[in-house]
Amino acid sequence: MVHLAYALPLLMLLSALAVQLGAGRLGESVARISVGASAGTLLFALLLFADQLSADPGQLVSLGLGLFSLYIDWLSTLMALLVSGVSLVVHVFSVRYMQDDPAYTRFFALLDGIVAVILLMVMAGDLLTLLLAWHLVGIFLYFLLNHDTRRPASTRYAFWTLFTHRVGDLPLLAAVALIYHAFGTLALPEVFAAMAAAPETTTLLGLPLAETLGVLILLAAFAKSAQFPLHTWLPYTMDGPTPVSALMHAGIVNSGGFLINRFAPIFVHTEGVLLLAFAVGLITTIMGSLMMLMQSDIKKALGYSTMGQMGYMVMECGLGAFSLAIYHLIAHGVFKATLFLGSGAIIGNARKDPNIPEGEIYRFMVERKVPHPPVSWVIFAGITITVPLLIVFGAHQLVNEGFLHHQGALILLLFGWITGAQTLFFVYKIGGERPFSVLIYVILSFGLVILTYVLVGHAFDALLYPDPAFREALYAAASVNVTSFMLVLLLLIALIAGGWLMVFRSTAERQPLNRRWRGAYISLYALMSREFYIADLYSRSGEAILAASKRLNALLRWV
Repeated sequence: MVHLAYALPLLMLLSALAVQLGAGRLGESVARISVGASAGTLLFALLLFADQLSADPGQLVSLGLGLFSLYIDWLSTLMALLVSGVSLVVHVFSVRYMQDDPAYTRFFALLDGIVAVILLMVMAGDLLTLLLAWHLVGIFLYFLLNHDTRRPASTRYAFWTLFTHRVGDLPLLAAVALIYHAFGTLALPEVFAAMAAAPETTTLLGLPLAETLGVLILLAAFAKSAQFPLHTWLPYTMDGPTPVSALMHAGIVNSGGFLINRFAPIFVHTEGVLLLAFAVGLITTIMGSLMMLMQSDIKKALGYSTMGQMGYMVMECGLGAFSLAIYHLIAHGVFKATLFLGSGAIIGNARKDPNIPEGEIYRFMVERKVPHPPVSWVIFAGITITVPLLIVFGAHQLVNEGFLHHQGALILLLFGWITGAQTLFFVYKIGGERPFSVLIYVILSFGLVILTYVLVGHAFDALLYPDPAFREALYAAASVNVTSFMLVLLLLIALIAGGWLMVFRSTAERQPLNRRWRGAYISLYALMSREFYIADLYSRSGEAILAASKRLNALLRWV
């Protein structure tokens, strides 16, 4: 049954060829071939997933060529399900959405091609196949984003994407070369076994191999998953077709989380490397979330939202919660893909009827009519700060009492607390006639969401990494000095709680902080509205390099 895995990428590749060859005779009817192949791929992925329930974990399937081998385990089958499922929805949506496009058949050929290479990437059993598929994803994405060649913006931002992805290919290429130099093999199971047998192996210049590989793999993941400072390509890909924006959440923009998980047997032997993932993921999460709030374009807002979520995914890996990152990857991929597919309908409805239904949120957000809170801010602040903390802590203790012994778990608890407190604060801020009724519903919803998240997260933990010792080693690789960690954690809790109390009091006194410190607020607003000038910096740097190259060419008389 495991050889059925080859049918997934092959079926989509054959569909791409059939669409291209049959376009002249069948016209737009070739879309049926593409949709049928996508449905068949999903069926095969389901069969492969069902077979994995009773199969041996981690089977390498090879054609005897030393290339195009596949590694079938829970990670690859889950990713294949995500890719094929989202692909089918995108294919069906595209049949009518792209109907008036002059390059209709070429779009479906490229769509089938990129799905084929994504499936090959997530199931790759050797490093050459992984590297080839990793590279081809960027190539296909360039052509899809530049589908409408009549628009200069599409061409420009597609090239941004291509360039950033090529930057991400180089660290992975270097990692593959170092692995082959050290172990003389490219098969993933053999590489992982060799690393486990000799974790102290060194490489060029006497550098520790595990740490060097970890950094290189993280750099490759940062470029593909739009992590700071390589994030600028993602928000500007919104000039491409909407189905492509949706498909990007099926193993393209979230492929960084997959890559880090695939090399978990490498990261488990590293020391301090995962802190880099945590730091970069945290910065990306904050930047993406802030810049999302500044956008008036719905697709660009969704793009920055994806950037923030990918930062959170990488940050989870940096905390040692590798399986939780895969759960986040899948849940966010399905959710955000549907949001992108629905964004076109929302834009169309807004053009027909721009009126927003009036209500408490409308009066608060649009008319800026802030009602006077009906209860004491001290009571509401106490509820906001304590209840989410109790819910998050209780959910983790209920499912796994030992989970909170890990440093990474405490950081995740901190973020869950911040998210819940922000939700309850918004209930207080918009006021309303029955704030406590709304508050109870919000608390119950938050508790249900957290409990579900914890349950499914632990299920993924046991599924992807069934060895408890290996899971403990991953968390240990992400840990730091206990005393320093606890001091920083307590300081953060105190600052966050103090910040919430300050916000509550200023809201109750009708003196918002953005009025009290208006100068700082306007400066921060200007900085975020220009997206921290990072894209401008890259554009100016590119122009300077081009100008310098022209002067060099003229000086050396090359042109």
